[in-house]
Amino acid sequence: MTIVPFNKPYMTGKELWYISQAHHAGQLAGDGTYTKKCHTWLQKKHDCSKALLTHSCTAALEMSAILADVKEGDEVIMPSYTFVSTANAFVLRGAVPVFIDIRPDTLNLDETLVESAITDKTRAIVPVHYAGVGCEMDTLQNIAQKHQLLLIEDAAQGLMATYKDKPLGSFGDLSCFSFHETKNIISGEGGALIINNSRFTEEAEIIREKGTNRSQFFRGQVDKYTWIEKGSSYLPGELIAAFLYAQLEEAEQIIASRLKVWDYYHELLEPLEKEGKLRRPIIPKECQHNGHMYYILLENLDTRTRLIEYLKAEGIYSVFHYVPLHSSPAGEHYGRVHGSMTITNQLSDNLVRLPLFPLLQFSEIERIVSLIKIFLEG
Repeated sequence: MTIVPFNKPYMTGKELWYISQAHHAGQLAGDGTYTKKCHTWLQKKHDCSKALLTHSCTAALEMSAILADVKEGDEVIMPSYTFVSTANAFVLRGAVPVFIDIRPDTLNLDETLVESAITDKTRAIVPVHYAGVGCEMDTLQNIAQKHQLLLIEDAAQGLMATYKDKPLGSFGDLSCFSFHETKNIISGEGGALIINNSRFTEEAEIIREKGTNRSQFFRGQVDKYTWIEKGSSYLPGELIAAFLYAQLEEAEQIIASRLKVWDYYHELLEPLEKEGKLRRPIIPKECQHNGHMYYILLENLDTRTRLIEYLKAEGIYSVFHYVPLHSSPAGEHYGRVHGSMTITNQLSDNLVRLPLFPLLQFSEIERIVSLIKIFLEG
């Protein structure tokens, strides 16, 4: 039996060479030559004030929470259908995640529910670009501006995707990316903080460098560096950056490969959607996604569970996704729900993610879809 994993981390061929060059140069700690190359690439791509590599997207989110200066009892609006780090970053500062429902089409937070969730304690809105499909950023920017709130993009899945031809990650005051091995562009573990609001640039550098002005010292702006304010060690080692830079150099090709896989799934699954057996992803016309994920939505939880087990027995590893945060023990304890969670509850039970990686063969996709068809048509 041929095994098809859910994910297979992709390498361009230059990663190990760049790692060896970093070692040869004696640069193993953070902020060496390859970190700077990654910063330059990200800053050019997003036309931002500053890009800073972090050791994870979680770290970038935690930096955002510190920069937002959220305090005990402050509120931050976000979807419940997201990874725990989106909420945890703010809970660590004493803030309350306010969970709102998602849209039935994109599974992104429902922008029409945001304004009614705002209170005098609200400090930020955190949209999550699910599956690399952009949220309605024009609306969210307008709401944030009207109520003088920070807009912080959780773009963990969004690198190289766009909303109205503008890169995801370039809309918020702050934006966070992931380079985890399950993402499109990877470094094993890793992330980045994108700073679009320049008032956060200097403070972000200080927070990332353990609360010191070390970055200014190395630029020759101060004659010594010292402890300035709160912070932690959020920067990755140089070997991580070297691996990542090899990926960034080939980012266009990697995304193109993933989109070919995504498109073939979409084509082959169309007949099953027309038969009412499943629902395929919906991509709004103003969004260009990045092929991060291909999922299908089934009739109910039982069908979802049985399909995953059926595919596994055939050597195909598919998975479900998030358990909604509002229904988790920590979500119930630390957060609060605004409005109904009908869409979140329903779709989270019904969603199956199919294998997707650049080297997935069309013949393997055909086999996967054929097995899904056999299962759903009985």
